[in-house]
This record gives sequence, structure tokens and C-alpha cells, in this order.
Amino acid sequence: MKIYTRTGDQGLTSLIGGTRVSKGSLRIEAYGTVDELNSHVGLLRDQDINAPRRLLLKELQDRLFTIGSALAADPEKSRMKLPDLHEADVKLLEDEMDRMNEELPELRAFILPGGHPAVSMAHVARCVCRRAERLAIHLREESFVADLVVMYLNRLSDYLFVLSRYMAHELGVEEVTWKARV
Repeated sequence: MKIYTRTGDQGLTSLIGGTRVSKGSLRIEAYGTVDELNSHVGLLRDQDINAPRRLLLKELQDRLFTIGSALAADPEKSRMKLPDLHEADVKLLEDEMDRMNEELPELRAFILPGGHPAVSMAHVARCVCRRAERLAIHLREESFVADLVVMYLNRLSDYLFVLSRYMAHELGVEEVTWKARV
């Protein structure tokens, strides 16, 4: 199978359902950002510190593919059966955050990203997740996007923040709080 088709050489691509759209469209930007997030989560998963969480991070990547396929489909023309999210997927993130938060000190200030490469990678993934969420919300203003997609991205960004704190805690890395210059 050839990877290149030459059908996108004029700046158009096909959605699931066959609709041709500009590669610069908001829908393409939304699912492209979810794809970027998936790559960041993969990089995070590959860090030694994440060995105990590899299966969970892989599951999160699977959910991101689910979201990507939902965003890549023309909501009016696609007849393809796509995987879907479940409320249990959001609950899993909440349960994991609750479990990690039991061991973390109370958060009393904004935290500057950093301290260890894996911690920083979690923060980068969190920021990309927030961008994906904003794009999905923007897309929802003009076309159908399931509420659960936005909810999951929102919760995933929270999870990535808590995970960054938890990894710093495991590593004994000091969290540097932001102190506003006055």
C-alpha cells in the first residue's frame, strides 16, 4: 500500500464520509491537534518514570484515536460505525486523579512546569490537550461535536496536570511555585 495518494496536493483532504475539505479547516486543525497530543502522550509513556502507568497511558492514546476519528468524520455524511467514548472513560481519569491526589501536598499556588524531563513532557501534553479542547469547542460552535469529546479532553488535561505533580513527587523533585513580581 502506498502512503502517498497525491489527492491532497491542492490542499484538500477527505473526511470520513467522503466530504472534501481544506487542510486548513477547523475540523482538520482539531483532529490534527488530537493527533499531536497522542504523540506527546506516547513520548510521555516511553519515559522510565511511567513504567507503572504504561498501560493506562496506552489506553488514553486509544481514547484519543477514538476522539480523532469522531472529529475526522463528516457528522452529516459518514455512515461508518466509529468507536465511541463512554462516561466510564471520564470516570477512569477522575478516579486516577483522586488516587494520586491522596499522596500529593495540597496545591496552594501556580506551579512552573519543569524539574525533570518526564514532568515537563506531561506539562507539554497538558498544554496541547487544552488547545485540542479549545479547538473542539470552537468546532462545536459550527458543527456537531459530542459533548463527551469536550468533557474527556477537559478531564484529560486535568489528569495530565495531576500526573505531572505526581511524577515530581515520586522523583523527589521540588515543585517551583510561581511568585508574581510586584
